Amino acid sequence: MSDAEKKTLADLEWEQVEQAVAERCSGPLRDRLVLELLETFEDTERALVESREAWKLLDRGEPLPLEGIGYIEPSLQHLEREGVLEGVALRDIKSSLRAAAALRRFLGQRKTLVPYLDRACSIDPTLDGLEDEIGMSVGDDGSILDSASAELAHLREEVGNLRGRIVRKLEELIQKRSAILQDSFYTTREGRYVLPVRADAHERFHGIVHGSSGSGATIFVEPRELIERGNRLKIAQAEHDREERRILAAVSDLVGQYVPQLRAAAEALDHADLRAASAQLAVDLDARFVEISEAPKISLREARHPLLVLRGIDVVPNDIDLVGGQALVISGPNAGGKTVALKMLGLAALMTRAGLPFPADEGSVCGFFSPVLAAVGDEQSLARSLSTFSAHLVTLSSILEQAGERVLVLLDELAGATDPEAGAALACAITQSLVEAGAAVAVTTHYEALKAVAAERDDMRNTSVGFDFENMAPTFRMKMGVPGGSNALEIARRYGIPNEVVEEARRILPEHSRSFETLVAKLETATQGALQEQAALERERAQLGEARAKLDLRREELKAREARTLGQEAARLVDQVREVQRRLDVAKKALRENASAEALVSAQTVTRDSGELLGELDAHRLSLEPEPIETGELDPETLAVGDHVWVQRLRSAAEVVEAATRGKVRVSAGMMKLWVNVSDLRAIKQAPAAPVQASTSAVSDQRPAAKRTIRTRDNTLDVRGQRADDAVAMAEAFLDRMYGAAESSAFILHGVGSGALRDAIHEHLDRDNTYVEGFRPATQEEGGPQVTVVSLK
Repeated sequence: MSDAEKKTLADLEWEQVEQAVAERCSGPLRDRLVLELLETFEDTERALVESREAWKLLDRGEPLPLEGIGYIEPSLQHLEREGVLEGVALRDIKSSLRAAAALRRFLGQRKTLVPYLDRACSIDPTLDGLEDEIGMSVGDDGSILDSASAELAHLREEVGNLRGRIVRKLEELIQKRSAILQDSFYTTREGRYVLPVRADAHERFHGIVHGSSGSGATIFVEPRELIERGNRLKIAQAEHDREERRILAAVSDLVGQYVPQLRAAAEALDHADLRAASAQLAVDLDARFVEISEAPKISLREARHPLLVLRGIDVVPNDIDLVGGQALVISGPNAGGKTVALKMLGLAALMTRAGLPFPADEGSVCGFFSPVLAAVGDEQSLARSLSTFSAHLVTLSSILEQAGERVLVLLDELAGATDPEAGAALACAITQSLVEAGAAVAVTTHYEALKAVAAERDDMRNTSVGFDFENMAPTFRMKMGVPGGSNALEIARRYGIPNEVVEEARRILPEHSRSFETLVAKLETATQGALQEQAALERERAQLGEARAKLDLRREELKAREARTLGQEAARLVDQVREVQRRLDVAKKALRENASAEALVSAQTVTRDSGELLGELDAHRLSLEPEPIETGELDPETLAVGDHVWVQRLRSAAEVVEAATRGKVRVSAGMMKLWVNVSDLRAIKQAPAAPVQASTSAVSDQRPAAKRTIRTRDNTLDVRGQRADDAVAMAEAFLDRMYGAAESSAFILHGVGSGALRDAIHEHLDRDNTYVEGFRPATQEEGGPQVTVVSLK
């Protein structure tokens, strides 16, 4: 990385971005994160996809499992030098192995959802056995376990017994010889148990002196009775320590055989930790992973400076656009947000290259820029004997040498701190040179000459930060295509410069400068008026939308009311039809039993009433005549339950609810269900789309209806008679096989019974996000309620 690029990172406060990401890491990256600025478009695109996948998991409530990651690189280097690790180091390796196994299983179960993360965080599964091997010898606190070897367990028992006998003897001596003891306790000196004997009485207490107190009033004596026991304890302790060192050496030797795999696993954990931190940063910033473009351009929508957002500042969002081979000249009052906009552009490019989110709305695009070069802030260097202007020129010289395509250049107050006329000329020439080299240039300025050049050239564009002349304060809102005035005199008045001084300055100001400021003020006023008019139009549009929504709601309510009224009328007519049917049955029976004149008159009366009712029904049907529907010939072989057809006799659309039997099908038309001849049906060429009720267990996204799959022996699993646990296991294996065979649907035959087996299968399907898109009860044609149809991803 060149010195100019390092200076850019410092100017843009990149270390604060690194700190924000590090604070959201779970493992050792929290203390040693250095964000990598990726060097190729492909690597940057891949990093953004991985971070977006981590965010997707976080949004689903399934964050990457990263608990227990340890910093094991120093231990791995020690093993490469054939060193022996301490228990704490082995504990950290074991903890990292456990985290690696959890991450591998987690990503493996979701590899269709996060394929890039799964590939980037690949971990050797043979390391699972190494974790078990270490766990047999080293505990979670780093201590060596008794189970490490039978000899260690024996030695620990022996040491414990010896120590217990010594302590009991010491307690006995404290009781017996308390008169010559300084206090009623025992302690150790150089690994030997001693008692605190008064200095004036030590000759009456036989043993070995191991030291004295600072005042000399207390002598620490190992009682003669315990010398032999102390020797045996020291020998046993030494054997115990040798056995522990032997175990640590053996385990270290085993772990040393896996150093490459362990280093790869540690890198995978760090990689996942970085992507998880990036996802959390997106949530905290309310940020997006912007679309990366191969073209050298930046197009941000409602963008906010990320560091200001992190500080809790209410940032005014802005749209900003910049393209390679063009310059954006940002002007406006001091403290109006020019430098903030400049730094925001630079951070957008750098954060994109680091695979990080940026606080901007959907539709934002950022190209791959390398390098990003900036000259922001005071560059004075006393160490190099450079003034502010001289240091600025040194930086500009370096930038001009590196300028080219895919280079983003950010210049704050270009060629300032010198003679205004010469500085303005130099600023214009440098900006033009950078543009002609193909760089994307953003420059802040107060020079009117540079604003004028930007207004004349097609490859340069003015942008201003707004100023509220009524309140005499900056608005921080950027306006593309409009130059901004410095408003230095108004701002001076605002910050306490006396009015007479400001007015004298205004009198001295050259005429062309006063004219320019007046023109900018008029543009500002006109822009504000246009914005207010636009806001009024937006409000009016919103009101019209609300009114239209209310009208649509009212229309639906009227339709529903009309449907209820028509339903009541239809119910009355149906009751009359049933009554006439009953009377016809009675008349038929009477005619069969007694063909008298009276029975004949009764039958004629019923027939007349039937004719009148049919006329009423026909008139009612005509009053409800629907809009003409285009129909066509119907192939009876393709007729299936659920199809929408046109019934000629009813002159209405209906839904087939029971399959064809002896040339007839049962259809549902409104609240009526009846059997009709297949020959009386016609196909509807363009049926209205009916809403489909999806299972609550199915994916909520609306998708096109899949082609109906025919149930066969190969795509059906029969679990009838199985226990619930066994049936679920069989279903999981069956769905895995069907998914691998690229089947779109599968059928599970569970029977009806008490419903317990069906409920267990449905509960499992609810939880299965790996294979299952959704599921539903089977239709009669597919097997009825004893079968569940599963849609596979």
